[in-house]
Amino acid sequence: MRWDADVTVVGAGAAGLSLAAGLAKPLPGGRPAPRVVVVEPPPGPLRSPARTWCYWEADAGPYDALLTASWGRLRVYAPDGEVIDRPLGPLRYKMLRSDRFEAAMAERLDAYGVDVRRVSVESAHDAGGGAVVRGRDASGAPSVLRSGLVFDSRPPRRLPAARTTLLQHFLGWFVRTADPAFDPDAVTLMDFRLPQPAQGLAFGYVLPISRYEALVEYTEFSRAALCEAAYERALRHYCASVLGLGDYTVQEREHGVIPMSDGRFPRRAGRRVFLVGAAGGATRPSTGYTFAAIQRQSRHLAAAVRAGRSPARVPAVHGRRARVMDAVLLRALDTGRVAGGPFFTHLFSSVPAERVLRFLDGATTPWEDFGIGLRTPVVPMLRSLLELPSLPRTVPAAGPGRR
Repeated sequence: MRWDADVTVVGAGAAGLSLAAGLAKPLPGGRPAPRVVVVEPPPGPLRSPARTWCYWEADAGPYDALLTASWGRLRVYAPDGEVIDRPLGPLRYKMLRSDRFEAAMAERLDAYGVDVRRVSVESAHDAGGGAVVRGRDASGAPSVLRSGLVFDSRPPRRLPAARTTLLQHFLGWFVRTADPAFDPDAVTLMDFRLPQPAQGLAFGYVLPISRYEALVEYTEFSRAALCEAAYERALRHYCASVLGLGDYTVQEREHGVIPMSDGRFPRRAGRRVFLVGAAGGATRPSTGYTFAAIQRQSRHLAAAVRAGRSPARVPAVHGRRARVMDAVLLRALDTGRVAGGPFFTHLFSSVPAERVLRFLDGATTPWEDFGIGLRTPVVPMLRSLLELPSLPRTVPAAGPGRR
């Protein structure tokens, strides 16, 4: 089979662009890098709107020039109003807007000679020792791309069977206030000074850009999303009654629904077709964070392909121990055995924030994990752990979302 490229990357979001850049980066000694084609949808409803990605890392990082803001302190507000304000040590909590990232990566891919095609992809499957991507271009004409490997970052149409599937759903406003209202030195990760739903948990999230500007979100973890009017009411209440913002204008909006599932996400759809990003299990089930895991996944996959190794041998981005702990927490929250507000505020008040963030990245040692576990409600968490093997896995009705 004649190949159009060595690798086809489907999707031009964080996962697709990060992987494509890693694959196409020039090799030392003038050796040729893999020939890469990136396929993205034509302008229209299949294109994702601008969104915000957050992650943390030590010191400087490769995307620092693109950041909207970053912070060295983290705050969590307990339901009774007590504030937990902690330094992040060597870490920085970082805010990156998708439009800036995508523009910078487009320039990089152009410099690497990567072919970017606008095609609405209909299928990607094995064929003739390689793989074929089929779809239609902007005019509706059929398009066929043949390559040795395909990495598909499109969101899955259905979530995998799981014992627990919750949704992290939110509405965020970029607001500008008439008077100084925000502390640009600290991010508010969770603010539980809000009415709590009958099942699940709700919290505010504040990413200050300046003393006058911030992204303010209302977020819930629960089984079902809300109607638009309910998000609007909750966010207005948070801005006015909890944060006391006074006069403010909403300059931009973000809405998202992220599945938090202990299902097993497949990492391949054929011998030569691999799933990446959220489709390949990069989203951390207990938090919804994805961007940092995508970067790790992209680096490992690109290194394997460039060295001539099989991508099938690249380990899952979240290890088995992390997935088990996530499954326990999801079960404990879903059954109501653990109340989210007290759980998270106690965790951040009793464990250094830097260690909690490393834990959420799967970068802590087993001994550190054990110590963190002792600072959670041991009996309900242990009960949730012991019952996991007997729980059936069912296919949830909820579709995938974004963050």
